[in-house]
Amino acid sequence: MDDLEPTLLVVPLLAVLAPLLTRGLGRWIRIPVVVFELLLGIIVGPAVLGWAAPSEFIEALSEYGLAMLFFVAGTEIQFGSFRGRLGRRASLGWLISLAAGIAAGFLLAPGEAAIVIGVALCSTALGTLLPILRDAGELPTPFGQAVAAIGAVGEFGPLIAISIFLGGREPGVSTVVLVLFAVVAGLAIWLAFKMPRGAMHAFVSSTLHTSGQFAIRVVFLILAALVSLSIVLDLDMLLGAFTAGIVWRLVMRDATEADREAVESKIEGVAFGFLVPVFFIYTGVTFDLQALLEQPLLFLLLPVGLVALLIVRGLPSMLAAPVGSTRRERLSIVLLGATALPIIVAVTAIGVDEGILTTTHQAVLIATGMLSVLLFPLIGMALRGDKVNAGSALQDDMA
Repeated sequence: MDDLEPTLLVVPLLAVLAPLLTRGLGRWIRIPVVVFELLLGIIVGPAVLGWAAPSEFIEALSEYGLAMLFFVAGTEIQFGSFRGRLGRRASLGWLISLAAGIAAGFLLAPGEAAIVIGVALCSTALGTLLPILRDAGELPTPFGQAVAAIGAVGEFGPLIAISIFLGGREPGVSTVVLVLFAVVAGLAIWLAFKMPRGAMHAFVSSTLHTSGQFAIRVVFLILAALVSLSIVLDLDMLLGAFTAGIVWRLVMRDATEADREAVESKIEGVAFGFLVPVFFIYTGVTFDLQALLEQPLLFLLLPVGLVALLIVRGLPSMLAAPVGSTRRERLSIVLLGATALPIIVAVTAIGVDEGILTTTHQAVLIATGMLSVLLFPLIGMALRGDKVNAGSALQDDMA
């Protein structure tokens, strides 16, 4: 309890400070708020100031934050993005990334560790990129749709890979269990399609500004149900969280724009105003900085890791670039596609828990992911420059 009390105060204090720093520096340089959340967590954690320490309560909130991050990512999925050329190329790019990542992993470590490293390297931080694209007004453009499709595949694909290769079972058994989860998730999606939406949307609308808050309660029910199913089947909980977001999006697909925006704002308020910052700050608090400080040569691996992300994940992402993209736009997609962190945190945590990775490996990979979040979107959006027209190019891309 002694560790809990200061941490319980420090974490929300940092959650308030992080966006202030982002806004204060925004006039000179655009840095995602998640970078400050991580850095501030490291600074107040045991490795530096020691003002915050790991605790079971904050860790539980952090797990909810990670689940909400992937839930929101699931709600942002544009199914139209997966039709035609864009969907095929985004999926092909990820499969190439997975093969290249595992190959790179075997160069660094043998056996299961190579798979952990490979899955980490083939991920894309959709939850980190979406706020950047949204704030820049890019989501409706062909460029934004391409990055969203790359990010969706780059988060959902690794979740499948984690469930198959790192679930503690033989791959064949894991595949059968995954199919069972897919059947249940498919049933949930089918029910979302068949649900009498008129009555539900009317009830959602009537409780938006009351203590009932029916929509938010349903969100947590769907999230809890699919996360619990993932845990019962010994799959990664993030797969259930991501699927829950997809189900909720389908439930609300026919709601009025005003109601949908109102519900989304409340969900984002719970997620990005409360739970998600706890996850990133706590990740910083528990970051093993000491492992890097004790072996300064490990810092030399960080630029190597960034290059590996660019080659393994960034270059294959370029396959999904919109038709007619300029060289700068393609390079921007390479950088944004190589932006990775949440999956790296999740998969390395699994690797450490199962004794596949050391905390030193974990620290290097997470530090690489943190640098990618700091540098790649900043450079990528600067290269992006003026937005392209969202009209006929998008239609051509979906053909």
